[in-house]
Amino acid sequence: MKQITRYGSMLLVFSILALGCAQKEKQPSAPPSIPVVAVIQKDVPLHNEFVGQIYGLKDIPIRARVDGVLEKIAFEEGTRVRHGQLLYKIDQDHYLAEVAAQESKVAEAKTNMINAKNELERYKPLAEVNAVSKSDLDAAQASYDASLAAVSAAESNLKQAKIRLGYCTITAPIDGLIGATEARVGEYVGKDPNPVILNMVSRIDTVRVQFSISEQRYLQLARQYRDSRSAEEAAEDVEKGDADFRVQLLLSDGSVYEEKGKIDFINSMINASTGSILLQASFPNPSRILRPGLYAKVRVQIDEVKNAVLIPQRCLIELQGKYSVLVVNKENVVESRPVDILDHVGDMVIIEQGLTTADKVVMDALQKARPGATVSPELTEFKSKTNS
Repeated sequence: MKQITRYGSMLLVFSILALGCAQKEKQPSAPPSIPVVAVIQKDVPLHNEFVGQIYGLKDIPIRARVDGVLEKIAFEEGTRVRHGQLLYKIDQDHYLAEVAAQESKVAEAKTNMINAKNELERYKPLAEVNAVSKSDLDAAQASYDASLAAVSAAESNLKQAKIRLGYCTITAPIDGLIGATEARVGEYVGKDPNPVILNMVSRIDTVRVQFSISEQRYLQLARQYRDSRSAEEAAEDVEKGDADFRVQLLLSDGSVYEEKGKIDFINSMINASTGSILLQASFPNPSRILRPGLYAKVRVQIDEVKNAVLIPQRCLIELQGKYSVLVVNKENVVESRPVDILDHVGDMVIIEQGLTTADKVVMDALQKARPGATVSPELTEFKSKTNS
């Protein structure tokens, strides 16, 4: 009797567990959480990017203007130098000897001039009383004139010799940053193949970026600027290179340089072989982070889209050149929506047709969200890394 009661209790427990499991199976599962982003609407500038090279505001080559043995390097490479600071010294012995030789020639010419002058002064009174012939007086005058010319030539040669001697001492032409020396102490410099350009001094508190654009882009920029100003003002500014185009600099590591630039030079002619025109933009460089020789991209604003509809680029689904997005409607049901793209702006895209500002677009869950499925949308803020 006790055994039967025990079996009955076990059956009752199993029946209760089975009933509970059945009830759990009948309960509907919760819809999956899906991250969505709100469509952004704002004015968006459109840009073109051009590869350019950075130069100093002034890049002055340091040349060996006379040849000789490099005797001294009087600065530390890669540091700032001041205008007039001694940089190099070339062996002067040969040029000192040349100066001494020219000084002796000047002295000789002056001595000859004094003798010719005395001879002329002696002949003049004699010629007045016909004690000497007119031809003798003319010869004395010619000799004196020739001696004056000889003195002038000797003094000119001396001046040139002193100039060459002065070239043996090379000083900094401007305040700026100096680079690595192309020659070392003891090396013969000043003639090919030995270094003639010893170094470069660059002023980099402001830098120049030179880049080329196609003639079509140039015409587009010029017309845009003309439309923003009077025709006469725009023409004058473009001619002077003062057109106030909005310019940014993109560095090789992908970062945007913090200082804004200005186009200050537009070449006078189109390059017929490439169909492009050379432009130059200047950028302040207070931190001295930009150095001559760097390559960077110049970003120039060419247009602006008013009230543009933006979504993150990773929301897009591409199939055979057609684009679509997944949208969660008011009933929290996923819909597939075809879209037309106007342009890419960094890590976002401008949608020309297919979305409104009321739409919620699926992001980062394109494999989990299926059209027709009911989901639980979680509004997520997308922070663009390339657009402010």
